[in-house]
Amino acid sequence: MSEPPEEFIEIPLVVDTARDGFRLDRFLSSRIARLSRTRVQTIVDNGQVRRADTGEVLRRASQRVRAGESLVIRRPAPQEPEVVLDYREIFRDHDLLVIDKPAGLPVHPSASYHRHTLTQVLRDRLGAGHGWDMAHRLDRETSGVMVFGRREGSATALKKAFLGRAVAKTYLALVHGCLEEHVRIDMSLGFAIGSKIRIKIGPVPVAEGGLPAATTVRPLRRGEFRGKPITLVEALPETGRQHQIRVHLAEIGHAVVGDKLYGLPEEEFLKVVEGGRKLHELGADLGLHRHALHAAALTLPHPGTGERVQFTAPWPGELAAILRP
Repeated sequence: MSEPPEEFIEIPLVVDTARDGFRLDRFLSSRIARLSRTRVQTIVDNGQVRRADTGEVLRRASQRVRAGESLVIRRPAPQEPEVVLDYREIFRDHDLLVIDKPAGLPVHPSASYHRHTLTQVLRDRLGAGHGWDMAHRLDRETSGVMVFGRREGSATALKKAFLGRAVAKTYLALVHGCLEEHVRIDMSLGFAIGSKIRIKIGPVPVAEGGLPAATTVRPLRRGEFRGKPITLVEALPETGRQHQIRVHLAEIGHAVVGDKLYGLPEEEFLKVVEGGRKLHELGADLGLHRHALHAAALTLPHPGTGERVQFTAPWPGELAAILRP
């Protein structure tokens, strides 16, 4: 019996002005940091890099790239983790699409996910030319409300509403410990100082490049998880920084339940990044396959009418099994 044909993916890369004049191998290493220089050399030697416009294969690692050039890397498709390849539609009209994203489904392709993404699910469900563009993002393990606008119209107005802080966001989270009272966390954020994990965010003073970030947190209920106290909280982010709520809660000693990046010592996550440990094994250690953060509601100006509208997504069953709102 013959082996099934190997599947390939194509990764488009555009040379930005900051990398103008880079050697091809250096450019590829800087754009896909997980690739070693040796691996990059092999990819080039195997003819897996070409120009997007002409199809010319680039076989010299020392070749210089220029700003504006579009390249394509052809690589074997990764074996992707299983995820829920679906979403629940909350609302749709001509200008606005609102969905409830399940936990575990990434919105965009990454090193581990190519086809198992929300962007691919949208194409499969609505057609390749569906025309919807997401106005914001949710982390892969965060569930809840996401909104989309028309690519050639309402998406711009929605993105401006998010940037202009005209959107009120309400999150629910289960956090470790007993949070006793309402608190406003005003802490500027940036890439974590001294961390070996490139994606990790932490407190960074504005004077050192941090971006202002503030989150209001209110305790709602208390409970127990694995024999230890937890609190159900409402989190109202005033800004929209990467990982903002998770970092702010961890920094005040109340990390989100199930958070693999901010709820464990850094060494444990490094075992995944550098040591080959599986991410789901960290979830088993934490007792939850996802982090317990949910985008419960969004209130925003409708991009077509300007009217303030609100959309909600129910608290997921796997989190309700731990503690109900």
